[in-house]
Amino acid sequence: MSQEQKMYEMIGGEPVLRKVCQRFYEIMATLPEAKGILEMHPENLRGSEEKLFMFLSGWLGGPNLFQERFGHPRLRARHLPFSIGKSERDQWMLCMVMAFEDVGIQEPIRSELLHSLLNLADHMRNKPEA
Repeated sequence: MSQEQKMYEMIGGEPVLRKVCQRFYEIMATLPEAKGILEMHPENLRGSEEKLFMFLSGWLGGPNLFQERFGHPRLRARHLPFSIGKSERDQWMLCMVMAFEDVGIQEPIRSELLHSLLNLADHMRNKPEA
């Protein structure tokens, strides 16, 4: 079993991952500090929540739900229509850190996943900044 497959299982599989994604969007919808990224989303966040769940499922080594439904994630290309800089990256990460905390993702998985997610979020940056 690969490390990625273990990670999906170690986090708790589908039920826990669904809770993380649900909590992530609840936080984004209510946290004033996340207003910038909330405005990039449709009013109804349910579709975005489901896409995040589907993507993270495959990314963590579980079922490749996103790829099966939409094809290769091409994350950077899919995010190009949005102006994403350090602030947006940090807002996204704040919501994810808080979701991990609220759902109870434990160390050492917590730090490892958050570090990988930070790298991923940083890769989405497309706004020139000084």
